[in-house]
Amino acid sequence: MEYNTVLTTCAYCGCGCNFYLEVLDGQIIGTIPSKTSPVNKGKLCIKGWNIHEFVQSPERLTQPLLRKNGQLKEVSWDEALDYTASRLREIKEANGSDSIAFLASAKATNEENYLIQKFARAAVGTNNVDHCARL
Repeated sequence: MEYNTVLTTCAYCGCGCNFYLEVLDGQIIGTIPSKTSPVNKGKLCIKGWNIHEFVQSPERLTQPLLRKNGQLKEVSWDEALDYTASRLREIKEANGSDSIAFLASAKATNEENYLIQKFARAAVGTNNVDHCARL
């Protein structure tokens, strides 16, 4: 049996709380707040305490899905990205940039959330960006 802890930063919001993920035989089993973190000083919100649960959830999507004949089917990343790009282009051409909106995620890193808003504004041309992690 192999047990260790890995220091990391919470991905739920921009506060930057630190904690240790408990890892047993390669599986994440728990969260321990970092008492030496200047941000959270050994405390965590309810999201931070339970952050380890979504990483290995059997309900987590690991492959892109497209609806075909009314059913969700696994497809390659290339097919999913090609489909998404073509649909965004069609919608933008038919209805304008502001007919498209983006919702960022609290389960993504700050850098990934920055990229989605940058893509929305620079590539698509819309300011319709929101985020689900309002504290």
